This record gives sequence, structure tokens and C-alpha cells, in this order.
Amino acid sequence: MNSRLLSCFSLALLSSSLFLSAQAVAADNNEGIVVYNAQHENLVKSWVDGFTKETGIKVTLRNGDDSELGNQLVQEGSASPADVFLTENSPSMVLVDNANLFAPLDPDTLKQVPAEYRPAHGRWIGIAARSTVFVYNPAKLSEQQLPKSLMDLAKPEWKGRWAASPSGADFQAIVSAMLALKGEKATLEWLKAMKANFVAYKGNSTVMKAVNAGQIDGGVIYHYYRFVDQSKTGENSKNTQLYYFKHQDPGAFVSLSGGGVLASSKHKAQAQAFIKYITGKEGQESLRTNNAFEYAVGVNAASNPKLVPLKDLDAPKVEPSTLNSKKVIELMTQAGLL
Repeated sequence: MNSRLLSCFSLALLSSSLFLSAQAVAADNNEGIVVYNAQHENLVKSWVDGFTKETGIKVTLRNGDDSELGNQLVQEGSASPADVFLTENSPSMVLVDNANLFAPLDPDTLKQVPAEYRPAHGRWIGIAARSTVFVYNPAKLSEQQLPKSLMDLAKPEWKGRWAASPSGADFQAIVSAMLALKGEKATLEWLKAMKANFVAYKGNSTVMKAVNAGQIDGGVIYHYYRFVDQSKTGENSKNTQLYYFKHQDPGAFVSLSGGGVLASSKHKAQAQAFIKYITGKEGQESLRTNNAFEYAVGVNAASNPKLVPLKDLDAPKVEPSTLNSKKVIELMTQAGLL
């Protein structure tokens, strides 16, 4: 083969290589990202639709609950198909983070959320928040009769008068905060008293319905259940009110929903872009307008105007990376609640 033919052949090979490389990048982008999602599906769908419209990157959602998906990620390890993990509560983020499965988030993304709404290490970030409340039936309890603290529900006078859903990730996150604030001994004592005092229901919405129907005086839930019901027919909440403990009480705990990029992701740039989008201006604006009624946590982001402002909740300060779901399960099992 003469030199001219060899040169042409080499150019053809180079062009072919560049073409195949471009095809691979295009295929990678078209493949999009897989999000293991434990957040509200309607909220996340609004994020996905906005993100895909802006970037062209497709998002596949695999929905489940916090503990289910968190444990699945730990089991899958580096073989997981997930690129992103979103939760309702932060203990499951801590579970995955403790298994060293998250990649550090981009510094520009971290700047979009104030320090109190993200762990200091920067491997995951707050994407929304919800407040612990005591939902009560005014026909059963006057304002003067309400518990001053979540810890008061361990007292004998509350026997048979309050409800919770101990098997859910929501309540377990609240116990995680109590553990961080009060320590193991006090938390176990409270859980044992809870076992004697409370009535168990499956799910926060079921707790609220029972309070609404007058079956129980009050219950420990998150705030948004009542707001969501009120935005619809209100039939499951018309006989209820919400009591905010405030005073940095464990019952004023604000639970962070988290988002993180898996270290094993094969589409890290796209995954990082997704987390940046949902914590940015447009993503957080969805929290103000969406009917999920969760709190926005982005810098200067506004929440739905119907909500008590985050700054007025007087929530206790809890480092989100310290919330220990394994210890909580152990203590709740020891107390006979699980």
C-alpha cells in the first residue's frame, strides 16, 4: 500500500473512530439516569419533567420507601444500576453514606442549600423538609390539655390517648432525632412508655383519619398530611388541628429529605446535574407550587404560603449525618414496638 493510500486509510479509521465515539456519547445521554426514589411521586415527577425539558436528559424512576431502597442500595453496592437516591427522611441517606456509596456533590450544588439543611461532609444534600407535629381533635383535647413536649407522651395520663405509626420511616426518623438529642437511655425509656401508652396505626394518614373520626385524641405525624387533605376534600382532617411543639423540643424536629449521587454511577455528570437542578431555583420553586406541601430548603427559596415558616418552627438543631437508623430499629425492637 503506497503512502497516499495509507494516509487515506488512516483518516478513514480516525473518522470512523470519532463517529463511533460521538455515537457512544449520544447513547450515554439518551440512556439517561436511574433514580431510586422514596420521595412523593408527584413532587419528583415535577422535578423530572422540568429537568428533562431543560437538559434533554431522560430520568427513569424506581419508586419505593426509604428503608426498602436504602437497604437495597447497600445490598447492591457498586453493582447498583442507580445513579441517584432521593429520600423522604435522612436516616436512609446516612445508611447508604455509611456504606461509602455516595460520591461528593459539586461545590456549586452545595452552595444552593444553607449549611443547616445539609450534612457538613457534602456527600448528600437536603432537597426538602417536613415538620413533626401533634395532630389532635379539638372535641377531645383543648389547647390547655395539649402536651408541652413530645416527651410528655410517656406520662401515665396519656395512656390510650395518642397514636403513631412506628413501622414507618417517618416516625423512625423522629426517634432518630430524639436519640441524637436525648441519648440512648432516655430514648429507650420513652419508647418503653410509648409501648404502654400509644395506639398503633399503619401510616400517618391513617393516624390522622383516626383522630379526625374521634377514635383517638391525638397523634404524632408530619405536618403535610393535613395540608394535603385540606387541599382536596378535607374529609379526613376537618375535625383536626395541628400543634407545633417548637422550643427546640424533639417534637419540633424538622426531617430533611435527602438527595445524593451514587459513586458507582456510570452517568455522574448527568446525575450531578439532576441534584443541582432540584436544589436550584426552579426545583425549589416546585415545592412552593406543588401540592406535596413540603418545605423548600434552597437559599432564599419560598415554601407554600399556607405553611408555618421554617424559621418559626424553632426546631432543634440536629446534624443530619448523625441520625442512626440501625440503632433506632434496635431500640424500638427492644421496646416491643417492632
